[in-house]
Amino acid sequence: MKKATFAAGCFWGIELKFSQLPGVVRTEVGYMGGITDQPSYQDVCRGDTCHAEVVQLEFDERFIDYSTLLDAFWHMHDPTTLNRQGPDIGTQYRSAIFYHDDEQKKLAEESKAQLDTSSAFANSIVTEIVQAKPFWKAEEYHQKYLEKRGMGACGI
Repeated sequence: MKKATFAAGCFWGIELKFSQLPGVVRTEVGYMGGITDQPSYQDVCRGDTCHAEVVQLEFDERFIDYSTLLDAFWHMHDPTTLNRQGPDIGTQYRSAIFYHDDEQKKLAEESKAQLDTSSAFANSIVTEIVQAKPFWKAEEYHQKYLEKRGMGACGI
């Protein structure tokens, strides 16, 4: 299995969307990109840890490739808004791709450049493309949050 990590606002909604893609075999939500070890949700919400809410997933390349995951990522949020998605505001809600190898970095950069020069978005893409750092799994009540509650979307 290969690993991919994305930040696109509240991790509940993106976890659900990625988990529904054929070939994604596991999802976990957590925190990445910050300066503190073992952050809690309360720590991250305070806004001083520099962590983003992320979904980390494992995928089977026989059924889905990284480029398809990137396409899904770009279309499940607004990558042109800095540090916010909908009503959620703060650096923990930023748009980011955390790459795990050079191939993921290359594909992410090419994908971003192609979209930025197209007319897909009215504004420039602000998504960060950065090397994956330690993943800190979020508290259990955040895992599969929407699925556990029978919710098909994040309406917060």
